[in-house]
Amino acid sequence: MVKKKVLLAEDDGDDNFFFVYFLEERVDISILNCVENGLEVIQFLDALANNEDLPDFILLDQNMPKMNGLETLKYLKGNARYASIPVFVYSTYADQNLAEKCGLFGAALVHQKPTDKEGYNKMIDACIEMIDNIA
Repeated sequence: MVKKKVLLAEDDGDDNFFFVYFLEERVDISILNCVENGLEVIQFLDALANNEDLPDFILLDQNMPKMNGLETLKYLKGNARYASIPVFVYSTYADQNLAEKCGLFGAALVHQKPTDKEGYNKMIDACIEMIDNIA
């Protein structure tokens, strides 16, 4: 099985810790990096010399400083190098309005922020299923 490479953008230290802690046992994903905002997403991606090193998908927290999830999504989908990378947005306040806005700009899925290990695993399962359906 080839692991899916994930780039995580999450500014909350506790949520970042839980994300890594709850998912460390998974054999189907590899977390490339955890960055704190959309600007750091762009910097990380721009620093990758080879397209083969790009993540298989990106998880964006909606509520981040400097550049939030929706702003980052717009940038990524408007950049030819990154436009084909599936982007998932998650938030504590993932409502229909956010889902519609993110969908308009190319988000593969908008998900409610998980609160436990089962929730994190379900979110990743949904991301992987969506990627597999796109391919």
